[in-house]
Amino acid sequence: MEKFIIRGGIPLRGKVKISGAKNAAVAAIPAALLANDEVVLENLPMINDVRVFADIIQYMGARVSLTDDGVMRINPHINPANLPPYDLIKKLRASYYLLGVLLAKYGEATISMPGGCDIGTRPIDQHIKGFQAMGARIDIEHGMIKARAKQLVGAPIYLDVVSVGATINIMLAASMAKGTTIIENAAKEPHIVDIANFINAMGGNVKGAGTDVIKVTGVEHLHGCTHMVIPDQIEAGTFMIAAAAAGGDVIIDNIIPKHLDPITAKLVEAGATVEENGDHVRVISDGSLNQINVKTLPYPGFPTDLQQPMTSLLTIARGTSIITETVWESRFKHVDELKRMGANIKVEGSSAIIQGVKELSGAPVKATDLRAGAAMVIAGLIASGETEISCIHHIDRGYESIEKKLKEIGADIVRIKN
Repeated sequence: MEKFIIRGGIPLRGKVKISGAKNAAVAAIPAALLANDEVVLENLPMINDVRVFADIIQYMGARVSLTDDGVMRINPHINPANLPPYDLIKKLRASYYLLGVLLAKYGEATISMPGGCDIGTRPIDQHIKGFQAMGARIDIEHGMIKARAKQLVGAPIYLDVVSVGATINIMLAASMAKGTTIIENAAKEPHIVDIANFINAMGGNVKGAGTDVIKVTGVEHLHGCTHMVIPDQIEAGTFMIAAAAAGGDVIIDNIIPKHLDPITAKLVEAGATVEENGDHVRVISDGSLNQINVKTLPYPGFPTDLQQPMTSLLTIARGTSIITETVWESRFKHVDELKRMGANIKVEGSSAIIQGVKELSGAPVKATDLRAGAAMVIAGLIASGETEISCIHHIDRGYESIEKKLKEIGADIVRIKN
């Protein structure tokens, strides 16, 4: 087990380069198995979730090579009967994308129930609803999901709730189905567009990604290609929030500014300066921030994955701020950790009421999940004294070398073994 030690109160200055998008990467890796020949994925983040997915598909028979600069070559020929072990599947939520991929290409799939962060009830009923609409039989027995279909057939599918995972999984399954599948009330996140572009680069036919209606016309075969994963909007937003909270002048490079509009708007409202320029943004702040209200919503709203980091920022903003979480019901586990550092926060239902304090003080805290871990890092950066963050394996699931990147912009942070 490892932990971070952060000595806070240091303004951040310099440039940080953003890695490829975690949420796109963990969908692109299984999607590559749809192809009949080699796929090359570029700009993958070097994070634990990517390494785990590489292990999973290798266990199934794929040949995989991964370089230190985030290039993965995948020979997609697998044996679908090679079931990945539960100790791998439980490590990441995105393992459920194998259902859509294996159903599309082989007509059957058996996968353990997926794992991932404990941030509330995370059902896969919309995924199952989509597969069943295309003619699949789904059985759940002894913690295993078994899906079978002689031939998936395109169908109209209306998602009862906007679900990123279900939208992508249905797209993957429909990519080789007979006929056209229409997904209504589809999620619109940037990584959905990225996966649609990847499917199309392999010879698929996906239209409308980025809107709430996606049409997928199935094809008989998909071929190999080279695909570059988009930059990670959540990592970029995390560093933007860190720069605004700690104060300083930071350029966040290798991004798509349009994807960051809701974060930019809230930081400007709080009193920071955000300048957009091509493929980077510059955040300037003296650390003196005003209260704001934030409500998480599906894209293009404020992302739920940045609710926890934003909570850390608002602990030192003047006045009373309210954050309302509409996506996951158990995403306030970081609040108790922030209170250990002197934050004044009260959770009422789906809202956190935050009364800004003059400063946080360093304390031993833990990362309760991935984005809560990012929140604790930001809290450590703005706190006086030393903060010790344990359970940082959660952070490593989604942030590539976060301590190295923070050091490059002036933070006093070290990784040590317990």
